[in-house]
Parts: sequence; structure tokens; C-alpha cells
Amino acid sequence: MFEVTPGMRRLGSSVLGMEAIVVALTTPVAIVINHVQPALAVTVGIGLAVLCVVVAGMLKRPSAYLAGSVIQVLAIATGFLVPVMFFLGVIFAALWITAIFVARRVEGTTKR
Repeated sequence: MFEVTPGMRRLGSSVLGMEAIVVALTTPVAIVINHVQPALAVTVGIGLAVLCVVVAGMLKRPSAYLAGSVIQVLAIATGFLVPVMFFLGVIFAALWITAIFVARRVEGTTKR
């Protein structure tokens, strides 16, 4: 079974919190610079930001880590609206993976 550690919750929520800010800020960029329809830009940008915050609050549950991983894929996909998000989405995905593995490794070491 996938054990959730306090460090995983802290690091994961930090990544998702920062990602929520970045994804929300893609909304005006998509509208003004890339001329995306405002309804689509708001739905994707603000919707994904809210999803990040909701999942960050659910990180006590193992299933939230799967949802967080799906968010990383969706963040990369926002690159179709704002191309720089291909790059930023990959960075956030790397931070997400690192947060999970580093926290598990550090907390596994301190248990011994």
C-alpha cells in the first residue's frame, strides 16, 4: 500500500500551491498575447488552479497523489494555449516527482 508521509504532504502541497499561481497567471497571457477565447482561457487556467488547490488539500489520501500526477499532465497540455507552459509544466512535473521520492527517502532514512 502507498503510505503518505508528512513530508510528502508538505512538499506536494508546496508544489501544487505554486503551480496553482502559475497556471492561474496563464489566463491573461492566453487571452491577451495568444488571443485565446476568454471563456476557454478562464475555464482552463482558473479551473486547473482551483483543481491544484483542492488536490493540495486532499494530500492525506493516497489517491490524491494520482490526481496530482494527472494535474501535471494537464499543466503540460496547457502549452497548447500558452506555449511556454510546455516547459513550465515539465518543470512542475519534475518537482512533483522529486517531492514524492525525496520525502519518502528522507523520512524512510529517519525512521531507521
